[in-house]
This record gives sequence, structure tokens and C-alpha cells, in this order.
Amino acid sequence: MLYFAYGSNLNHFQMKRRCKDSKFIKKYNLKNFRLTFRSKYRAADIEIKKNSIVPGGIFEISKSDEKKLDIYEDYPILYKKIYLEYYNKVLMTYTMVKKTEFRYPTERYFNVVKQGYKDCGLDSKFLLNALKEKF
Repeated sequence: MLYFAYGSNLNHFQMKRRCKDSKFIKKYNLKNFRLTFRSKYRAADIEIKKNSIVPGGIFEISKSDEKKLDIYEDYPILYKKIYLEYYNKVLMTYTMVKKTEFRYPTERYFNVVKQGYKDCGLDSKFLLNALKEKF
């Protein structure tokens, strides 16, 4: 299965620890979404926004990896799954169920995501912009 990561799961060390079968395939820009941080956990989330993009990474994951991610993402309470089309394949990602207001991420969490941006070769300006784009 193909999984789109955009937050702390971009971090290759963390992703391998969580999902031992996972393989990073490539970086990918998810169109018409934007990155934000919210909830009491101050975690990454995506929401629809026209003409915006969320850089992320596509990983190949096994069924057992998906079950582990479901637990980690507190599915279906905190995050729900959405399925996108990617070159006639299905690409799964998570998005928060409740769209609460923006909350600054903790420094520790932000640094894990920042390292993930490096691991996947993503432009960190999108990550920094997500901190500025409060409502």
C-alpha cells in the first residue's frame, strides 16, 4: 500500500521504528492542501486549500505497518484516513477528524518533522510557512 506522510512520519528513523517494512519511495507535492498544526497534541494536519501544496513523502507500507500507524495516529478518533489517486494507484494518508484552531507544535515535535523534511529532500520553507499561517 502507498502511504503519504507529511508530518513526523517523514522522519526516516522514526518511520522505520514504527513501520519496519516501510520503504521511502519518493517525495511528492500534494496539491490543493495546506499544512497546519492543531489539537491538544499540537500535531501536523492537512486541510483543503486551493492553489496550495503540502510537500511530503510516499512510502510503501505493509498491512501490519498500516495497523501500527492506525494505533499511532489514534485512528479513527484523532485522525481519519483519506484516499487519493496517485497515477492510477491509491495513496492513503491521515487527516484530523476535528479541525481545531492552530496550535504551535512543541520544539521537540517540530525538530522531528524538520529532520523528516531533510530525510525526504523537501523544501523546509513550506514547513516554516505553516507556522506563520495562523488564521
